[in-house]
Amino acid sequence: MPVTAGTAGTAGTARAAGTAKLPEETVDAVVIGGGAAGLNGALMLARSRRAVVVIDSGTPRNAPADGVRGLLGLDGVPPAELLRTGREEVRRYGGLVVDGEVTSAFPAAPSAEGDPRFSVTLADGRTLTARRLLVATGLRDVLPDVRGLAGHWGHGVVHCPYCHGWEVRDEPIGVLAVGPASVHHALLFRQLTDDLVYFTRDTDLEEDTRARFTARGIRVVDTAVTEIVTAEEGGIAGVRLGDGQLVPRRVIAVATTMRSRTAGLSELGLPMRDLPGGMGRHFTTGVAGATDVPGVWVAGNATDLSAQVGASAAAGALAGAHMNADLAAADTEAALAECQHAAVPPNSRSETRVHPENPN
Repeated sequence: MPVTAGTAGTAGTARAAGTAKLPEETVDAVVIGGGAAGLNGALMLARSRRAVVVIDSGTPRNAPADGVRGLLGLDGVPPAELLRTGREEVRRYGGLVVDGEVTSAFPAAPSAEGDPRFSVTLADGRTLTARRLLVATGLRDVLPDVRGLAGHWGHGVVHCPYCHGWEVRDEPIGVLAVGPASVHHALLFRQLTDDLVYFTRDTDLEEDTRARFTARGIRVVDTAVTEIVTAEEGGIAGVRLGDGQLVPRRVIAVATTMRSRTAGLSELGLPMRDLPGGMGRHFTTGVAGATDVPGVWVAGNATDLSAQVGASAAAGALAGAHMNADLAAADTEAALAECQHAAVPPNSRSETRVHPENPN
């Protein structure tokens, strides 16, 4: 069976105020997920003087990585440091960042004016009521079931040429095929090294593609893969084949199956979409992360499986801005209704007028 790449080992670096008292009153927004998308969305809301609470489980997808790459001005920053700084910035504007896991989120009774309400429950039993939700739960990577592979995830085993490519340049790289997407994967990693081996692993590889691989100097191995062998110093020694041969490799590139994290969110009824070829499953969204459920937005890898940290942060900021605009419109409608209600004379609201000559 496939293996889910784990990040729990570094969860402690992502902890916030786990025992913080949650607001009893309805808050403007709850952000589920405290990664780049969630924190940047919360930052936009907090800077707009919105009451916002971020619930973060402390298990970021990129926790095993040594640094965040390709992020302008912050290239190489450790993931935990980026999140720590992000939390501080949200708190600076009055936002609350809480360590916890959401076990339930569902629509509650709306306000008298029809403004949405949502009930959010944490694993420890604490609850929140919010006017808007931003789902920024990210995704989980499911690795092929190859012995020894998961233990090197985030170091010798990589998935993104833009996140890790420069760091593994000129190394002997092996691509473990999982389907048609792996062909594109191989061509991208070929840009980074002259020593690339493509392990087909029972996937189809057309003759036309084989010819292109030959032209680019990519060696194709059709023999079954049984194990990723660990070197004495702890890195990768190579790929063990079904016939016993060891193909020396220092780096393994593999396209994971990417699945949006959905735990605790089923009652929201958010639509989802499967990618072709079993590549993944994600929440479907419209402009700025808006969903078919009024009052709910989704940002980051939960809806865009290929987004890097910078793109996720930008999506979170855009969603946060649109949420604030939606709240501003609702606030205006509520204020107008209150003014109109106050302008009507009290007697005219409830008094039943009776003609003196006809008391019945």
